[in-house]
Amino acid sequence: MTDIVDPVLETYAEAHTTPPPPHLVAVDRETRETLDFPGMMVGTLEGRFLEMLVFARRPRRVLEIGTFSGYSSLAMAAALPPGGRITTCELSPVHAEAARKHIAASPYADRIEVIEGPAIDTVHSLPGPFDFVFIDADKTSYLSYYEAVLPKLAVGGIIAADNTLWSGNVVKDTDQSPDTQAIRAFNDTVVADRRVVCVQVTVRDGVTLIRRADDNGSGE
Repeated sequence: MTDIVDPVLETYAEAHTTPPPPHLVAVDRETRETLDFPGMMVGTLEGRFLEMLVFARRPRRVLEIGTFSGYSSLAMAAALPPGGRITTCELSPVHAEAARKHIAASPYADRIEVIEGPAIDTVHSLPGPFDFVFIDADKTSYLSYYEAVLPKLAVGGIIAADNTLWSGNVVKDTDQSPDTQAIRAFNDTVVADRRVVCVQVTVRDGVTLIRRADDNGSGE
């Protein structure tokens, strides 16, 4: 993943963000030491960003699509209200095993369930509703995940989709790779979808926040 924010500013922002707790520091370290592509981990800034969103929304049911090593699940779990739970979907057995290990070693083992297998199958099997959904898995399936979770989004619920600026490649016409085209298609579809209201923010690699347009009764 290529930085889309000046690295000096990114470092400054991280230095002015509350540091992660020891169990997340351990997840970060072990992920970098043992797993391929550690840049897929959300890290300090986005971890705290997700935690803040969950704290503000106070969701009882969270769905995460794409677990990786468990950092994002654990970051969100810290802000869950009493009785709140996270269901997280992971295709890779290696990543699922790593996530389960880190979750078991954390203070939040009773709040997170890792379901291994194709995420789209898992989403279709879950009844909903979900108060908060975090999408951070294979980019070519983003639109499928979006369409699958939108009907299961609770009133007042939020979808957060990660990597929607895709290292800045979304604005590079020379990049016609499948992942880049998929993210462009996702972005274009969401912003034109009259069922929802969205905002794309330049946190880390781009995060798009989405809610249903009729939740406030204005029909905007």
